[in-house]
Amino acid sequence: MQTNFTLTQLADPAIQSSNDILRKCVHCGFCTATCPTYVLLGDERDSPRGRIYLIKQMLESGQPASEEVVRHVDRCLSCLSCMTTCPSSVHYMHLVDYARAYIEETYRRPVLDRLLRALLARLIPNPRLFRLSLRGAQLARPFRFLLPGRLKAMVALAPRALPPISPMDRPQVFAAQGARTMRVALLTGCAQRVLDPKINEATIRLLTRHGCEVVVAEGAGCCGSLTHHMGREHDALSQAKANIAAWHREYEGAGLDAIVINASGCGTTVKDYGFMLPSDPDWSGRAAIVAGLAKDVTEVLQGLDLKPAGTAGKLTVAYHSACSMQHGQKITTLPKRLLAQVGFAVRDIPEGHLCCGSAGTYNMLQPELANQLRDRKVKNVASTGADVLAAGNIGCLVQIANGMAAARGKPLPVLHTVELLDWATGGPKPAALA
Repeated sequence: MQTNFTLTQLADPAIQSSNDILRKCVHCGFCTATCPTYVLLGDERDSPRGRIYLIKQMLESGQPASEEVVRHVDRCLSCLSCMTTCPSSVHYMHLVDYARAYIEETYRRPVLDRLLRALLARLIPNPRLFRLSLRGAQLARPFRFLLPGRLKAMVALAPRALPPISPMDRPQVFAAQGARTMRVALLTGCAQRVLDPKINEATIRLLTRHGCEVVVAEGAGCCGSLTHHMGREHDALSQAKANIAAWHREYEGAGLDAIVINASGCGTTVKDYGFMLPSDPDWSGRAAIVAGLAKDVTEVLQGLDLKPAGTAGKLTVAYHSACSMQHGQKITTLPKRLLAQVGFAVRDIPEGHLCCGSAGTYNMLQPELANQLRDRKVKNVASTGADVLAAGNIGCLVQIANGMAAARGKPLPVLHTVELLDWATGGPKPAALA
């Protein structure tokens, strides 16, 4: 693609990086076939190729973002399916992330939109505030029919009951059982700690049982993914720096072999910390170290020789590969191999490349499109005939579980991959399977 940035514009590292990405695009259109919003809407402007054109025009003009550009960029899920299918290796993720930051800086949204986005950015990364907000949503549930569309969607997503706070999410060290083979830090996250703390508990049990010392580092928290994809770069970088400082202290102190992340949306962002802080002399070196240590939990587990306890039986698992897992981190077959290794029969889900519609805050900010994708995913899951659904991302788990609850028929149990692996190697049976 030909670009027309001025030399002054190209002096900005972000514009230079965007220019390099834009110039790789050859207009082939392969991305349109796998883009969820284009599949639903059939609008070129809601395809990666169309958004690339809109972003190019916006950045070249140097003018504030227009309502048209904002509308179509907002509809992007950042599922990154386009990056998997692109034959020219266009790094769409970095381009659309910068476009969102540019929009946040130059475009004044309607007041209710601004308030809603600010509210989400404030509440979800903070487990205490997020828990309080969910309590409020539970009280509002009987009156949700009185609320406007997006607020109604937010209330509908709130769980009917919240699990208790897990003591395992506090900063501490969990000793390895037997001889220690690795020392790892665990990102306990933000939303996951509130919505399903059993995932972190299963992760810690599974890792320590197989010789890992696990540290929950003081000062680590939200990865910054949610605010980063909303274009709120100041918030995202503050959260990233807090994690980098916490984990680098552990790395320089007792040492770390890996930083384990069990939410693939978080993992995609943490692995990108080096790109997010490339020119900051105080942070770039530490950011690169942390990004290099970051591993999805399945990447660590593949080297630990999992020992099946014979409890999996003949259970059939439909594996949902989160977009951030298969497209963002390029981890595709590994989780399925681990599930099969401990005794489960694993089935692929039709249209597995298409997003479930969760995508961070997308199912709250774009509920109509998100629900269409959710319902499509639920139908495809049901077609597998599996006994249980497994996935490696909390957003997907909540989204699909809500879709199953809304659909006719008996819903499948929905579990994180580590919960099944923990049970199959000697841990407790997940309550959802009881």
